[in-house]
Amino acid sequence: MSRSVEERIHEEIREKGAIHMTLLDPQKMGANKCAEIAAEAEKGGTFAIMVGGSTLASNSDLDDGVKEIKSVVDIPVILFPNDVARVSRYADAIWFMSLLNSRLTYYVIDAQALSAYTVKSYGLEALPLGYIIIGQGGTVGFVGQARGIPYDRPELAMAYALAAQTLGMRFVYLEAGSGAKAPVPPEMIKLVKSQLSVPLIVGGGIRDGAAAEAAVKAGADIIVTGNMVEETDRVREVINKMVAHIESAKVNP
Repeated sequence: MSRSVEERIHEEIREKGAIHMTLLDPQKMGANKCAEIAAEAEKGGTFAIMVGGSTLASNSDLDDGVKEIKSVVDIPVILFPNDVARVSRYADAIWFMSLLNSRLTYYVIDAQALSAYTVKSYGLEALPLGYIIIGQGGTVGFVGQARGIPYDRPELAMAYALAAQTLGMRFVYLEAGSGAKAPVPPEMIKLVKSQLSVPLIVGGGIRDGAAAEAAVKAGADIIVTGNMVEETDRVREVINKMVAHIESAKVNP
């Protein structure tokens, strides 16, 4: 029996200390470009490709993007949905996530109720995720009508993260948002991780290896980046440097 994506994530974290995932948006870049970037990211050492985006409007764009990416990589392809309709049967797994600090119950539980049967019928592996917006959260914070947790209130992030774990969610994600002016502060990551036994994901505003290394040293288990691969023609090199910093952070804490 082949290993699940979740099992592979845990095994990779145990082996390397922390891992990197690359986020791609098919609507923004097109299926072919996403596949090209994904192939280079895999060669650079990224563990998985996350597919989604805050404004993804077309399911055909999503399906095409996932299929193109799957045709060129051997690493997991995980959906990062922004709404109930943004589910593709062609992915390996889906972050089945609740935006815990949204003002709307729709993003906390209603969207999940509306999409759960689709996820099950497609046979997608669901990865239960507590999603927490830090600061303004960029587009996802706006679309999800999140009450962003201030950067200087790490105890609030810890409270939401611990609630997610206590409710049975098996991953927690601290999200500063695409294009954030600053990443999630290390002090916040450290406090949140001190109370968790599930993997902690951190993304948004991480533009270089030094920022990724700081997040991992503070306790992040998974680093997610997206914009940086859209802005370079040296994807493999950029990802390789990012991964080297991530792995070095656990070797030299």
